[in-house]
Amino acid sequence: MNVYKGRPNVTEGREARELAVYDTLDALGIKYDRADHGAAMTMEDCRETDDALGVRMCKNLFLCNRQKTDFYLLLMPADKPFKTKELSAQIGSARLSFASAEDMERYLGVSPGAVSVMGLMNDTDKNVKLLVDGELASNEYIGCHPCVNTSSLKIRTADVFRTFLAFTGHEITYVKLTGAE
Repeated sequence: MNVYKGRPNVTEGREARELAVYDTLDALGIKYDRADHGAAMTMEDCRETDDALGVRMCKNLFLCNRQKTDFYLLLMPADKPFKTKELSAQIGSARLSFASAEDMERYLGVSPGAVSVMGLMNDTDKNVKLLVDGELASNEYIGCHPCVNTSSLKIRTADVFRTFLAFTGHEITYVKLTGAE
């Protein structure tokens, strides 16, 4: 698998949502490495890409409360188990579940398998709250998809958490997840 600096030279066949991510990162002066690959639907599918980029893709979960009035994007380490009860207690929202594909598309502009912090650029009304496992904050780099699951990016965590999120207007709520019962 090849790793490239920045956006692809040839954009034919790429989705507009992916190109919009590159446009935004470039406009913000954020440098990134990119790897193109087959569709990665699971964290296991990302392992070869992780090795090529030299960063672990983070697990991105799009969640909502039972009433579908609160939506959350959770970023956490790929190898940490997700326990709904543990997160619910920290954010004061009972009955969290995975949001629908329709809500994913409506709020983040992504399809299942492509959920990413980059999707927050499409949430101009700030309907989605960003939750980040504090463990990710200490990583120098973060791995994410550019709103499609056929490419992956390696970006400095500080560039995502400061520059990119300042652009989108989203704030981080840090949570501490252990994955324990």
